Amino acid sequence: MEFYVPTETGELLAFCGALMAGLLGLVGLFAPRLSLKALGLQLCDHSAEGYAAARSLGGFHAGLALAAVMVAQDWAYLALGSAFALAAFGRILSLMSDASFSLKNLALLAIQVVLAALPLAYVFGFV
Repeated sequence: MEFYVPTETGELLAFCGALMAGLLGLVGLFAPRLSLKALGLQLCDHSAEGYAAARSLGGFHAGLALAAVMVAQDWAYLALGSAFALAAFGRILSLMSDASFSLKNLALLAIQVVLAALPLAYVFGFV
């Protein structure tokens, strides 16, 4: 089985977005303390359930990104892009209604927007 690396610019951007999402997911999966700290979160009692939730979310991101990279199909990039678009929408809702407006939240929003835009731009033919 060959590993497919796209040569077309738009698909390459979507592929790179999936790789970035996968790397972020792997950090959450294998280093939940580091990912929680980077997000500005901490567990009050250092509970195993909290770390399990962080690992689970990281695994979800890594799995979705891995699927998009492995099948390299429009629908997989659509799933990845729409998942990050809805995550960015949730962060925007939080910025507006939860008084969570901060530089860190804006930076995380920018990352989510980029991770949503790269695959969606390819799927909808903008690049």
